[in-house]
Amino acid sequence: MSKPIEDYGLIGNMLSAALVARDGSIDWLCLPHFDSPACFAALLGNESHGHWLLAPEGTGHTSTRRYLPDTAVLETRHETPTGAVLVYDFMPLSDDEERVDVVRIVQGESGQVDMRMDLILRFNYGQAVPWVRRRDYGLSAIAGPDAVELHTAVPLQGRDMKSVAAFQVRKGDTVPFTLSYHRSHKTPHFVPDRLESMDRTVAWWHEWAKRCHWDNGPGRRRDAVVRSLITLKLLTFQPTGGIVAAPTTSLPEQLGGTRNWDYRHCWLRDSALTLYALLNAGYREEAEAWRQWLLRAAAGHPNQLQIMYGIAGERWLPEHDIPWLPGYEGSAPVRLGNAAAGQMQLDVYGELIETLHAARVAELAPLAEAWRMQKVLLTPLEELWREPDHGIWEMRGPPRAFTHSRLMCWVALDRTLKSCERFGLDGPVERWRALAAEIREDICKNGFDAQRNTFVQYYGGTALDASLLLIPQVGFLPADDPRVTGTIQAVERELLRDGLLLRYSTQHSDDGLPGDEGAFLACSYWLADAYIMQGRLDDAHRLFDHLLSLRNDLGLLAEEYDVARKRLVGNFPQGFSHIGLVNTAYNLSAAGGPAHQRSSRDAPQD
Repeated sequence: MSKPIEDYGLIGNMLSAALVARDGSIDWLCLPHFDSPACFAALLGNESHGHWLLAPEGTGHTSTRRYLPDTAVLETRHETPTGAVLVYDFMPLSDDEERVDVVRIVQGESGQVDMRMDLILRFNYGQAVPWVRRRDYGLSAIAGPDAVELHTAVPLQGRDMKSVAAFQVRKGDTVPFTLSYHRSHKTPHFVPDRLESMDRTVAWWHEWAKRCHWDNGPGRRRDAVVRSLITLKLLTFQPTGGIVAAPTTSLPEQLGGTRNWDYRHCWLRDSALTLYALLNAGYREEAEAWRQWLLRAAAGHPNQLQIMYGIAGERWLPEHDIPWLPGYEGSAPVRLGNAAAGQMQLDVYGELIETLHAARVAELAPLAEAWRMQKVLLTPLEELWREPDHGIWEMRGPPRAFTHSRLMCWVALDRTLKSCERFGLDGPVERWRALAAEIREDICKNGFDAQRNTFVQYYGGTALDASLLLIPQVGFLPADDPRVTGTIQAVERELLRDGLLLRYSTQHSDDGLPGDEGAFLACSYWLADAYIMQGRLDDAHRLFDHLLSLRNDLGLLAEEYDVARKRLVGNFPQGFSHIGLVNTAYNLSAAGGPAHQRSSRDAPQD
């Protein structure tokens, strides 16, 4: 039976990541990278698809957990009638792109506790049973190109194609376990002292967290911001600087439904907001690495710009199903890859160019290639902006003239013009200015419903879309423009569900998919940002605090929230949700907008 998504914590080393359940079971781990096949896939099936349980014997115990402050080291405390133990889970950092270790340390806190370990390794997403051999240090397991070693001093037994162990932990005892990955044709690496490794890992995260710029002192919001930033760091593929949307695939947007997607890729949609979050918090190195990844990934013919890429910039992300996994709570199919990579979404031109402009404003390392690429990207956009596309939400219904897509085409030109004015860059400024004015007039004429006083999701339609809230944020119209006020009111009226925002209504928008979905958390942060820009600070604080209350006990958010079941749904943890949290927190802190916030100060008047 599937565990609630809220039950999971995240550990990682910026190469891969694992989900650790409250009961002490690691139910998801891909090796050696985020997008590699999973060796623990119980998250999308059951324990027979691979898991690693480390917990007290029996059921008569209580468990509490936390992250060691300002780190990615997870501490779980198990209390039994005979004593208490602490279990520390973490993944040490490594300079080797294929060296991934998962360390678990059991420490006796009081009395005596009978512990158990169950290890079921199944490579290739739960399909491949490995060849397991007993070693003097524990065991080794090999299946095709992949191999892992379990290092432990605890005696192991084999039973029902799994390895088990029973041991006692008394006060003061320390019992470490390390699972180490290596390619099967290579020699396993040396496993260092686990306690020393934990000390180094804690110290590294402490130093990293100290770099966070947060001027309002300690407190709940500071903790939420730092936890979100650590989560974003954990979603970063360190060798390339790419940031995956989530470390999981196919966690459903509707429990039992088919809206299940692979999010272990990098979206251009997230690019500008990611950069703002990193710059707001003072993480310039990470912002520069993200920009460099964008430039490499987007390099190529401008007509072939994609909406997403792999963690190293891969373009080929074919989508297919895994038939042997039943899915989280029976939500099938389980998918690998993402067919949306082949869609045309015009908004990515604006997202990419806004990111390049924001990087210049922030005085990140200048790159002449970035300006050359930006000018090249505008050439196809001069014709493409009139074409229908699939929109920011990757709808699988018919292509439409989405208002947000046109808006971001305008952003591409507007930011290019601002770069010319501010930095003296060259280009056909008058042609760009005329085109920006043409797009703007087209949006105001065809994307606005005068009778309802609201912008609409697509030209000729009546449905609404939460992406319309970005109209004032990108500077298209000022926040006090009556059309913006009307749009915000219409979005509140039609898309709010129990205080949270849908990205669109599946009843009124043909997205080509059956079923429904939860409230999209990033969009709720956009609504809070719109409140801030309109001076509705009480409403903004109220919504932000409500969103904070939806995090699990470790401060993590999924993509969506099921308001009926009161549960997180969608891939987890979701970078886009945590980006929204960081940006809205800084916007509230500034009560008007920090330096790197999207601003309407220079918005033109219609």
